[in-house]
Amino acid sequence: MTGELREACGVFGIVGRPDAAALTAEALFALQHRGQESAGIAVLDEGAIRLHKGMGLVHEVFQLEDVKRLRGEAAIGHVRYSTTGASRPENAQPLYVRAHLGPFALAHNGNLVDALHARDRLEREGAIFQTTTDTEVVAHLMARSKRQSLEEAFQDALRQLSGGYAFALLTPGGVLGARDPFGIRPLVLGRLHGMPCIASETCALMAIGAEYEREVAPGEVVQLDLQGGVHVLTPGDASHEKLCAFELIYFARPDSRCDGESIYLARRRLGQQLAMEAPAPADVVLGVPDSSLPAAEGYAAELSLPQELGLVKNRYVGRTFIHPAQHSRESGVQRKLTVVSEVVRGRRVVLIDDSLVRGTTMRHLTRLLRDAGAVEVHVRIASPRYLHPCHYGIDTSNRDELIAAAAGEDELKGLIGADSLRFLSAQGVLRATGRPDHCLACFTGEYPVPVAESEI
Repeated sequence: MTGELREACGVFGIVGRPDAAALTAEALFALQHRGQESAGIAVLDEGAIRLHKGMGLVHEVFQLEDVKRLRGEAAIGHVRYSTTGASRPENAQPLYVRAHLGPFALAHNGNLVDALHARDRLEREGAIFQTTTDTEVVAHLMARSKRQSLEEAFQDALRQLSGGYAFALLTPGGVLGARDPFGIRPLVLGRLHGMPCIASETCALMAIGAEYEREVAPGEVVQLDLQGGVHVLTPGDASHEKLCAFELIYFARPDSRCDGESIYLARRRLGQQLAMEAPAPADVVLGVPDSSLPAAEGYAAELSLPQELGLVKNRYVGRTFIHPAQHSRESGVQRKLTVVSEVVRGRRVVLIDDSLVRGTTMRHLTRLLRDAGAVEVHVRIASPRYLHPCHYGIDTSNRDELIAAAAGEDELKGLIGADSLRFLSAQGVLRATGRPDHCLACFTGEYPVPVAESEI
């Protein structure tokens, strides 16, 4: 994708398994695409909570001996990138807290839009924060709660906050999972040999051999007890669901499923819809690996054009959105993708990407294709123009960074060096994904969860 977006974090939790830590580590490997800054696992061992976390990829943070030391019958895990809070060790999750109601560990995916206001209030009341994450706001609200249990304190804290989120909470009683009232961020429930687990994506369930059971409903809070029971503490309501469209467009792994729908097939249909809305005069279709390849397949099939491997990805270079500075992203792009000149030389190329956010990658790719002999380069984007910042867990809080917000389509075409440029329509996204609604705020500016004017 040409947006260099930082993704939504990944969370996982499981109970009733003596190998809970090892299973959690395996699940985090499957969720690595959702966060590459840090990783962590917290385990419950006879009422005590122990934690291991650090900066880096899962395999860098967890060696075999680290996992063996994390003995316990329940665990939660987290892979992180930062939207709120800097990329530094103290912000790695899960967060561990010793509260008057008992110890707990907390892992979070998403953003709380009113976290700064809540933090200011808590600091005025004497709270001392150890991190710069919005997740710690929830921890402080729980620690100060007058409720009678951690489970009640957690629900009480969530009622005081809003945003797009999915939480995994480890307590002496098991694991709690929670999803925001609009279901902007995903969370699924599964079972492994009768024992329940929660995960950001179904690919994490498949990685450990667990069966998918259902989606955690928007606004729902569930408890997974140590005996394998699942209790609904706060009922959910799917009638106003606004799942982030970028989960289907880009974030989720193609082998994951969303509400029973294959992410791969949804992306293929995005490409087919794009072909119907914006056909290009071309000889060959290329997709930007890897997330755009299904859309390229659909586009090529709809127009009866050949799709070929014209771009090769160096799989030992991390995703460019993880780099904090623009110059770092640009050097990462140059190392990451190369062109098979035999595929493009003397041909009109249509290049399919899933989104255009900052434009760093696309400028580089159009130049590479022309240098390799492409006579025309037509760019087609399998999502609408990204015009508005996201406040629910995508690292685009600054509108000035969004290339499509500063220029019209013709000017954008010149900025990225393309012969033509077209985007999929917002209605096309809904038709292709087969869902009546999504959070499309980054495309339309219609925010399902109100955001303070100062934050937009």
